[in-house]
Order: sequence, then C-alpha cells, then structure tokens
Amino acid sequence: MSEEYKIIVENVYKTFNVYLDKANTIKEKLLFLFSRNRKEKREVLKGINLKIKQGEVVALIGTNGSGKSTLLKLMTKIIYPNKGKIITNGKLTSLLELGAGFHPDFSGRENIYFNASIFGLTKKEIDNRLEQIIEFSELGSYIDNPVRTYSSGMYMRLAFSIAINVDADILLFDEVLSVGDEHFQNKCMEKMMELKKEGKTMVFVSHSMQSVKKLCDRAVWLRDGKIEMDGNTKEVTDAYVEATK
Repeated sequence: MSEEYKIIVENVYKTFNVYLDKANTIKEKLLFLFSRNRKEKREVLKGINLKIKQGEVVALIGTNGSGKSTLLKLMTKIIYPNKGKIITNGKLTSLLELGAGFHPDFSGRENIYFNASIFGLTKKEIDNRLEQIIEFSELGSYIDNPVRTYSSGMYMRLAFSIAINVDADILLFDEVLSVGDEHFQNKCMEKMMELKKEGKTMVFVSHSMQSVKKLCDRAVWLRDGKIEMDGNTKEVTDAYVEATK
C-alpha cells in the first residue's frame, strides 16, 4: 500500500439479511414453524471505491440509510464486506456508537483502562495519560461512578476523550458532535481542528453541514449505497442540500 494513502476502499459491497417473521415467543415459534426465517437481502453498499490520503479530513454525508455508518464500521473492521476490500495504513481509533467498548458496571476510570487497552496502549501509557483524559472529559467526581449511570452526553465525553488520547494515525467519528451540550461540542470541534493541524487523517460522518464545512477538506456524498459525488466540501454539501430540499 502506498504511504500516500491511509485508507483504500476497493469495490466494496455490503449486504445484510433482514428477517421478516422473526418469532419472539413460543406461540409465534409454533405458528411460524413451517414458514419461519423468511428473509430478504438488503444491499447497503454497492461497489464503493475510495482513497483517503495522509492528513485528509473527509466527511461522509447522506440521508439516513445511505450507507455512511456502515462504511465507517467497515473501515474499523467491526464488520467485513461481502465483496471487495478495505486497507488501512496506521494505528486507527474510532468513536462510532455511544458506550461501545465500555463495561456498564465498571467506573469511568476503569473503563479508560479497559477501552484504551483495546486501542493498544500499555498500562504505563494509560497511567501517563489518565489525568489528561479525565480533565478533557470534564466528568469530575463522576469518573468513579459506574458508566451505566451516565447520560448519553457523559458517555460521549468519556469516549471522545479516550479516542483523542491514543496517538492514532486515523480517527473515525460517527455523529460525535450530535450528543452533549454546546460547550463540549465546541470543545470537541476545537480538538478535531487541532488534530487536523497535526496532520491526522480523519473520516467524519455528520448531518451537520456547518460542522462538515468547518472541519473537512473533502466530502463524499452517499446515496442508496453508492457514491453520488466526491470532491470539494462546499461543492458537495451545496449539491446535497439542494437535492434534499
């Protein structure tokens, strides 16, 4: 893989099976005994080709169901394509779903160690960054409470604080600025701008065209599982907004 590119997506297809008559009770299981497990295949991504260079900040935009989050999960290797391949070059961190990778009965502090170790940090490295992570999250004394007691905004604060402190080359964010109060959203945006200046490669899924225009050099518009448009952020977002009026 060329060092110039941090992410290469080659002819990627992704299909999910949707079960139409899934039985939840014993009665339903008996009723559907001979006709159960009817399913249909839904093609979410249809031949995606994409190359993202070192230091690029790219937005994935599109309506709900267009395939944005699925493509991000494929980049993270949480799921895998039915056809095609995705190559990443460098250490990768992601913030895709609130609470993903957290143990609900562990405290915020314990989950920092648990989550950061998943991203490859040693205990000593986490020790050295612990106070920095806690300080950025602004969780204060709540850091020692079980995360099952956290609000969605608190989850986001902790997850974002960990994600930006693992020295990743590639950062993947899914609607990170859609949760939490305005103060912390602005703080996250400032940090992402700082990471951009440091030359980090970022892929950002968002419905906020204002945030996309502020942060991203390039936008990729997905429609019905295909790339509708790929290019300059303003041109792509303007075309998307016009088409969805």
